[in-house]
Amino acid sequence: MTQQILGLILDTVTYLYLFIIILRFILQVSRADFYNPISQFAVKATNPVLIPLRKMIPGYGGIDIAAIVLALVFQFVMLGLKFLLLAGGLPDLVSLLMLSAILVLGTVLKLYFFALLIMIIASWIAPGSPNPALGLINQICEPVMAPFRKVLPPLGGLDLSPILLFMVLQILAVVLNGLSSQFGIPFSLL
Repeated sequence: MTQQILGLILDTVTYLYLFIIILRFILQVSRADFYNPISQFAVKATNPVLIPLRKMIPGYGGIDIAAIVLALVFQFVMLGLKFLLLAGGLPDLVSLLMLSAILVLGTVLKLYFFALLIMIIASWIAPGSPNPALGLINQICEPVMAPFRKVLPPLGGLDLSPILLFMVLQILAVVLNGLSSQFGIPFSLL
């Protein structure tokens, strides 16, 4: 019972901080509003670890490589702790690294899945809302939605392109599920 509680706490802490790291990376890549309160929170929560890491790992082409490395290393360490806690030992390091990469990619998919879902619901309930969270979600989703809007432009004011993006996210989730099930940890988008 104690192991389950510690596992739950470890999973929660891991997921929340990993989410913040990935959110910061996506905010930078999508060139979202830096002065948004949520952006500022992500920056302040990740700066203590990310700034020293950037001195060793520079960015490339506007992509913050240090944030990607931080997400992978953080997931790797926390997953290793979970294996030690629940299984009493570590799997081989290559498997642990591969599983960490799969879980980081899964977190990216979940972030986009829920951001897209919130964007769609908000467009029905509160279109044009000045809420900073909704503005940030739109800024995150727009660069990803643009290629899908070229394939399926809005029809009579109705934008069906999110359906294509949901399909792509589901297909990627199936691929990640196949990869992660090899390690005994199935992945689900929901």
